[in-house]
Order: sequence, then C-alpha cells, then structure tokens
Amino acid sequence: MIYKVLYQESIAQVPVREHTHSMFVEAESEREVRKQLANRGYNIEFIQAVDGKFLEYEMQSQDFKVEKF
Repeated sequence: MIYKVLYQESIAQVPVREHTHSMFVEAESEREVRKQLANRGYNIEFIQAVDGKFLEYEMQSQDFKVEKF
C-alpha cells in the first residue's frame, strides 16, 4: 500500500500549510509508516492511504516518488 504523508521538517515547527511537505511511502500499514519515519524527527500531520483514481492523479505529478525503507 502507498501512503501520503504530510509533515513539517522539524518536530518543533508549528504546522503551517505553506510550510507543509509531502512524501509517499510504501508500507504495510500506517503504523509501519510512523515507525519508519520516527528517527527523522518530522512533525507528522497526517497519513493517508492512496489508491485508485487518487493514486493515478498523484502519479501524474513530476515530483511523485515513493520512498521505500
């Protein structure tokens, strides 16, 4: 399953839409995504499973890249 992760680069940073980054991660569950990103020090705002038409739309972006751990 592919998950879209919205995050701030620092755990101390207050979530502001203009400074939110996103990445795509391949994992078995949302819990596994959190576990994989725990050592990076990100302030994770939201994790969403991506599939179907939503995944097709995201794949059209030139910035689409799936992180594998």
